[in-house]
Amino acid sequence: MTPESVMNLAYQGMRIAVYMAGPILLSILVVGLLVSLFQAATQINEMTLSFIPKVIACLVVLVIGGPALIGMIVDFTRNLLISIPTMIG
Repeated sequence: MTPESVMNLAYQGMRIAVYMAGPILLSILVVGLLVSLFQAATQINEMTLSFIPKVIACLVVLVIGGPALIGMIVDFTRNLLISIPTMIG
């Protein structure tokens, strides 16, 4: 196994991690920004007001995009397991 192939696998793994975490983190970021703007406008400083919408947004993204995310990681894992014999030899 060459250093280039190891770096390629690491790059693919990091890319998959970013693709999987990106939509969830982006939705939480947007919801957090909207809730903080609402809190600043109304001067309501309740901690649960910022936490619950973020959890709901995360769950919505997982319900909508979950099958695609699972398919992405399953394809990566399948390709990785299939390529083990060529990496060893």
